Amino acid sequence: MINCHLIPIPGYRTSSIWLHLLFLLTPLLAASQQGTASSDPLVTQIVTEATENSQLEKLAHELLDVIGPRLVGTPQMDLAHEWAVKTYEGWGIPARNEPFGEWRGWERGISHIDMVYPRVKSLAGTQLAWSPSTGGRAVEGEVITLPDFADSSAFRAWLPQVKGKHVLISIPQLTGRPDHNWEEYARDASFERLKEARTAQTETWVNRMRKIGLMEISEYSLPSVLEEAGAAGIVTSYWSREFGSNKIFGARTTEIPTVDLSLEDYGMLYRLAESGHHPRIRITTESNERGMVPIFNTIAEIKGTEKPGEYVILSAHLDSWEGGTGATDNGTGTIAMMEAARILKKILPNPKRTILIGLWGSEEQGLNGSRAFVLDHPNIVGKTQAVFNLDNGTGRVSSINGSGFLHAYDFLDRWLAAVPYDVRGDIETTFPGMPPAGGSDHASFVAAGIPAFMLSALSWGYSTITWHTNLDTYDKLVFDDLKYNVILAAVLAYRASEEAELVNREQRVLPAATDGKRGNWPVIRQPRRSGGAF
Repeated sequence: MINCHLIPIPGYRTSSIWLHLLFLLTPLLAASQQGTASSDPLVTQIVTEATENSQLEKLAHELLDVIGPRLVGTPQMDLAHEWAVKTYEGWGIPARNEPFGEWRGWERGISHIDMVYPRVKSLAGTQLAWSPSTGGRAVEGEVITLPDFADSSAFRAWLPQVKGKHVLISIPQLTGRPDHNWEEYARDASFERLKEARTAQTETWVNRMRKIGLMEISEYSLPSVLEEAGAAGIVTSYWSREFGSNKIFGARTTEIPTVDLSLEDYGMLYRLAESGHHPRIRITTESNERGMVPIFNTIAEIKGTEKPGEYVILSAHLDSWEGGTGATDNGTGTIAMMEAARILKKILPNPKRTILIGLWGSEEQGLNGSRAFVLDHPNIVGKTQAVFNLDNGTGRVSSINGSGFLHAYDFLDRWLAAVPYDVRGDIETTFPGMPPAGGSDHASFVAAGIPAFMLSALSWGYSTITWHTNLDTYDKLVFDDLKYNVILAAVLAYRASEEAELVNREQRVLPAATDGKRGNWPVIRQPRRSGGAF
């Protein structure tokens, strides 16, 4: 708001001063209002609904706090699908859960990890996804590290010593402080020494794994080798290089528990073992194997009127890893696309084309849900105008890549022009861009020749703080930024649905690779429709 105080000037009429000020200030007033003003009344209504009647916090609470993480094959994933359908139907949007395969079912229980010698301490950690249960009993044993073996034969000769012991298999970290903290406070010489020591430690560790003979797939094969040799448990620590943040993925054992410990608790055990203090821990993991269970995509539709057999797709994956609650990967994309659908149903109940909202399953295991949808629905995919995908944290959208479509600039520019300036003003566009080889669900559609775009967001520390970590939780959400994304997605879907014809899908000629051969457009890969934890 611009506040003006009129000061009388001798010799001038007050009305003349007001006219003069109005002439000077009109451009400023227009500039201050261009962020929310729109010549399209439907866009104005979308903005009003998204900002004044937002359901994002309610949706986030229900999905993240009540249901929790959504690992494929778990009861929580089933509950999430059921919740999504029920929520859509409460808004008057028809929805269904569409099966596309099956997966190893698993249900998490309680994890207890305690050091009992040389002193007693409860340790900060958790069982990995699909970790076997200890059957309610505490598995106690000494903690050992991997020696520096001369070669794979020495490793094999040593293996019997792991029997009944918990084995530490991750590299111990030299510091729990992220680099940005060192850069802010340390002397340059101190930080350089740390980096040199870390590089040397990493090289030593890699050489150690190579000599074991499992380097090519060490993180996958080593746990099973140790399990076969009689180890009591596998202990890891996958630090994400941010305070208190660890990546939490899946176990590679079938009989013994696999747990991840916080950086310092892991480091403490490692130091105690290396210094000859023979630490001991007790591990209790409760989990439930559910056999093979069906897996789904949740599909909702706002039916088109003039061209119901043509589609605009809002895309996000519903599943997550389960170190935290899957808040920013991809609870944020899920609730933003659901909220955009709610608003469109209210503001634009009869779009020209059908607006379809896909919440995909098993994205984390290889884009399985979206790939299955593309292959199972050629009638829909062949008549899809555009796909807009959200899957990169809680930040507001800051860039859009043309995904290799030669004319993406023409139609995306038209649709973006309708978005309020304070939403689109900081978005960088790259045209025609390059087709994605993977990464998220838009790639499944691009591989099928469909204009599909990742709405890429500001980081907010996504890659280190929340992506697949124990810190991916509700408190990391930035609802103001998510409201921007809801407005963007809703307006893009609206304008794409009202376009006169299907847009030009011509693909760019890809540049030559380093070997001089012309690059090839990606092709759709078969999804894993049946799988286990590995």
